[in-house]
Amino acid sequence: MAGGAHDRALAELLEELKRRSGRSYERVGAMAHLSRSTVHRYCSGASVPATFGPLERIATVCGAERDEVSKLFRLWERADVARGDGAAPAPPVPEPVARRTPRRGGVWRLAAVLALLTLVGASTTTPGSEPVAQVTELHAPMWTLVPAPVETGFIGVTANSETGLMPTFGVGSVRLWDSGTRWQNLEPARGRPEWSTLDRLVEGANRARLPVLFVFGGTPGWAAPGGPPSAYPDGSRAAPPDDLGDWDRFVESVVERYRGRIESYELWDYANHPKYFTGPVERLVEMVRRANRIIKAGDPGAVVVCPSMGRLAEPEPRRILERFGDLRGYESCDAAAVKLYPRRLSDPPETMLALADEVEQSFQRAAGHANVWSTGTDFDVPYQSPVDPARAADYAARFFLTGLYARFKRMYFYNWGSARVPIVLQPVGGPPTRAAAHVERLGRWLAGAKIRSCGEGPQAGLPRNLWQCRFDRDGAEFRIAWTHAGTAWLPGGGTAERLDEARPATSAGSVEITGNPVLLRP
Repeated sequence: MAGGAHDRALAELLEELKRRSGRSYERVGAMAHLSRSTVHRYCSGASVPATFGPLERIATVCGAERDEVSKLFRLWERADVARGDGAAPAPPVPEPVARRTPRRGGVWRLAAVLALLTLVGASTTTPGSEPVAQVTELHAPMWTLVPAPVETGFIGVTANSETGLMPTFGVGSVRLWDSGTRWQNLEPARGRPEWSTLDRLVEGANRARLPVLFVFGGTPGWAAPGGPPSAYPDGSRAAPPDDLGDWDRFVESVVERYRGRIESYELWDYANHPKYFTGPVERLVEMVRRANRIIKAGDPGAVVVCPSMGRLAEPEPRRILERFGDLRGYESCDAAAVKLYPRRLSDPPETMLALADEVEQSFQRAAGHANVWSTGTDFDVPYQSPVDPARAADYAARFFLTGLYARFKRMYFYNWGSARVPIVLQPVGGPPTRAAAHVERLGRWLAGAKIRSCGEGPQAGLPRNLWQCRFDRDGAEFRIAWTHAGTAWLPGGGTAERLDEARPATSAGSVEITGNPVLLRP
């Protein structure tokens, strides 16, 4: 038994589902794209997977009911939290990578991302030496496609400030949320808007030449008096407005006032979570259709981003995303928004790819969208512990590199302006942190570049802990390499430039690769 009451309860439920199906371990494994031994280990409690996906596949092929899958998830989550609080990790359980046919001409990844959070050796090395330390191994499939430009707005931040001040370090775009710009803040009484805060923010962003993503959300109390309170203590409601005419008028007033000054509109924040939206999906789709028509009529060049969806490792939130797609909600948007983030910001950013497979599966099951933006993290971020400054700097840059690996078009880091987050970029009025400097320098590396491919580990001819993406700019190739843990070495030749300029990147003719990304030119 991997250990703990949660592990035992998880194994017992899984074994009961398997027994009730009448199928053998081998048959269940074949149907769930797992080995027989892996299914047996999970059902016996010998180990617990690091992501919920394998357990959900087992439960599904065993005919589990919806509430049973939800119960299974809760048991897995508790076991995972217990392990993260200091319990001994489960033995490694290799799983095959499930491959799929690419959607829409290869826009989606050439294979599903299955992250294996298992402890293995052979990752920390010095030139000519054998492995000397244990590190965590993470896997994602390599891919190569026609080179595609890295958007100028790809490196984005969510502004957590009402001042109108903007980052004093280089970023590509800014998202307005937790900035006093919810619907409740802008229209506290019907027909009596208060634009001063949004005016300051938009003017500040325009002066800084930063494209603005405005986020709709937070229904005013007067528009849904019977609705449950939202996550915010400002009187806003999590319910949709009782009269969609109020929604139409508000959207129209925003677009009319900020035509040409706001680049894009996210049509709700965290729309699949009851703290933010409690209406039926059909109501959400209708709100999106109405808003799209109004925005395109008022500002044809504006980008319409569908409501963001989070907690996509959980069955119910993912079903809401799929239902939204089934109702053809994504047809009314230029981009889809998801919240891809590590479970804890102290975890390596590459663990975000454990959710990428679930997102891809959901978009494949529904009429999803090829242009995906990641617009934030979970609402418990301010309560997480601070990350060591050196590690925070590496993680901030790798957050965006992981987004490139996942083939997202925009990544918005949460947040800019506050010091009450685990990784601080710049408090309002304060100097940029080391993490901000790393993000700015990464932006300079990516300026004008086209991304060609990404790969990690032996499948890409690299050490097990090493990640690499290839780019070209004006016909010149370069690559960015980093490790998610430990150190790796690559043969010398060409030039090497580390994000941390204080540390040299080469030693004895070899290039040292660590968690601090390195730019390599031939």
